[in-house]
Amino acid sequence: QVQLVESGGGLVQAGGSLRLSCVASGRAFSEYAMGWFRQPPGKLREFVAAINWNGVNTHYSDSVKGRFTISRDNAENTVYLQMNSLKPEDTAVYFCAADRVVTTTPDYWGQGTQVTVSS
Repeated sequence: QVQLVESGGGLVQAGGSLRLSCVASGRAFSEYAMGWFRQPPGKLREFVAAINWNGVNTHYSDSVKGRFTISRDNAENTVYLQMNSLKPEDTAVYFCAADRVVTTTPDYWGQGTQVTVSS
């Protein structure tokens, strides 16, 4: 079992930045690939970014590539999502997720944190 708690969401103007954090507890953090997903208002949840267990490999959706950066600190059991050049369409609840491998259907999920980008 892995427990995930996100933080760092909030309200920001278009063009601004936010950094989301997700702290994991339970099983050894370094055994898991980590991902960020989001669910915009009235839409389905979608993949944003993922990182493998040691941080060497990262993956991004086309909509955030070049603006968002995923990273992890295994010593702190934390994964981050640095979000720059935010757009109103980035408004969503952002979820942290974990699984043994990088996947779009991870087993473990956090409760989510709201990000709102005003125009």
